[in-house]
Amino acid sequence: MRPTPPSLLTTLSIVLALVSRVFAFEPTPDQRRLFIEGAKLWPVYCAQCHNARPGSQFSPSQWDAITMHMRTQSIMPAKNMRAIKEFLQQAR
Repeated sequence: MRPTPPSLLTTLSIVLALVSRVFAFEPTPDQRRLFIEGAKLWPVYCAQCHNARPGSQFSPSQWDAITMHMRTQSIMPAKNMRAIKEFLQQAR
């Protein structure tokens, strides 16, 4: 039996890691609902004061801090901010 080249093994392991990551994250029905609600609220609230940022601009942990800050700066209800945060974190 001929040994498998290291580059092929590396490529296969990367592909398997990516596929397992995609299938590992299956949003719950509540996360889906928040995502859809957040997609509707994001341009309404965020574009009032500045250009709305795409979800890919920051990591999920950065969005946690940013949305907490923006929540304190605005009069936005907490449920709306949770929806926007879910949208931004999943829209990567």
